[in-house]
Amino acid sequence: MLFPWDRTYSANSIFEAATSQGDRIFKGQRMKQEAFSSNYVPFYGSSELSRMDPLHPSVLAYKYKRNYTPFLLGGPGSQSLAQYFGMQGTKSELTNKKAVVIISPQWFTKHGQNKQAFSLYYSNLQAIDFLLDAKDSIATRYAARRLLQMPSGKSTETIKYALMTIASGQKLSKEQRLWLKLRRRVLINEDTFFSTFQLPDRINHIKNQAKLLPDNYSVSGLTKVANAQGKKHTTNNKFAIDNTFFKTRLNLKELKKLKGSQAKFDYVKSVEYSDFELMLKQFASQHTNVLFIIPPINDKWANYTGLNKDMYQKSVAKIKYQLVKQGFYNIADLSKDGRKEYFMQDTIHLGWNGWIAVDKYVKPFMQTKDVPIDYHIDNYFFTRYWQNKTKVKKINESTNSEKGGLSSLKEK
Repeated sequence: MLFPWDRTYSANSIFEAATSQGDRIFKGQRMKQEAFSSNYVPFYGSSELSRMDPLHPSVLAYKYKRNYTPFLLGGPGSQSLAQYFGMQGTKSELTNKKAVVIISPQWFTKHGQNKQAFSLYYSNLQAIDFLLDAKDSIATRYAARRLLQMPSGKSTETIKYALMTIASGQKLSKEQRLWLKLRRRVLINEDTFFSTFQLPDRINHIKNQAKLLPDNYSVSGLTKVANAQGKKHTTNNKFAIDNTFFKTRLNLKELKKLKGSQAKFDYVKSVEYSDFELMLKQFASQHTNVLFIIPPINDKWANYTGLNKDMYQKSVAKIKYQLVKQGFYNIADLSKDGRKEYFMQDTIHLGWNGWIAVDKYVKPFMQTKDVPIDYHIDNYFFTRYWQNKTKVKKINESTNSEKGGLSSLKEK
């Protein structure tokens, strides 16, 4: 396992991996490296990527033979910190390329990344890639400290002490680097050979969903399908929630408990803002051109649970401020669309017409040329002061458009 091995994956295997949302694929690097070297574009997110109806980005790209294929990275519980460490093995492949990030404001709770969920997406290979490439900075110290706060980051003594070294601003010793390099070789070989075992196969599902779409792309044609699908699948409740989700997750007893249950939720103060900054720092170092999508919540559900909509918009404003202040101008803010018909599939996840709204930004974004993007990262966003800040200056949307934002490119 210490001998360098390589393998070539078939086109079908890569497509299967790209749509699987498999944990092994997320934790590894070899399959992602090969995919991103061709026409695959990473779509970073969480559980909304699993809602694969006919209007899902993977289905649209397949049906209309687009020049890109989404590579879905994330699932329930994958937040900024998990995504950042998952990005460690694909730096060169995404340099001067594109990426899409779906940001869930629900990530931005007081403590941010759930520790148990983090372990589902973490691998020692990610940590070793981070450690061997780390150059002392506020960002690397912060990342090392955050990983040490996760039980997974302390799963081996060698990695634990290496992280402590980086967190203190020191360089790894020759002995530490040698051990990490040897261990990385073993883990890369394991990833190369075993990452594709027992992947969830969604290819047939995507093909079947694609059959429901019109042969020729048009927003009006897609909207007709979305409305029909939404009407068909939301008949057993008053919240416009998918029937299956409502039946299995929200029975009458559960509903009574949830009424008014989100009245005290706060997404404005959170360590997640600094975890999110790690992702931005990584994109900036790669000069990756990124489209950020901010989804809404189901308006009817928010009214029932008592979620403070003003608070929600403050969290959205804070996210957008953090992006624009550092040169990330491509933002699709859908946060006020939660009351639109069949926009959401359940309580917080995009559905039928929601995916069409996303595609109005994704399609023109993918048609722009891949050019190096220069950002200006500000370490202020790693501070506790920023994490707890409750008010930010309003972002001028028209100015963002002039600077290259997607507002001017969005398809009508």
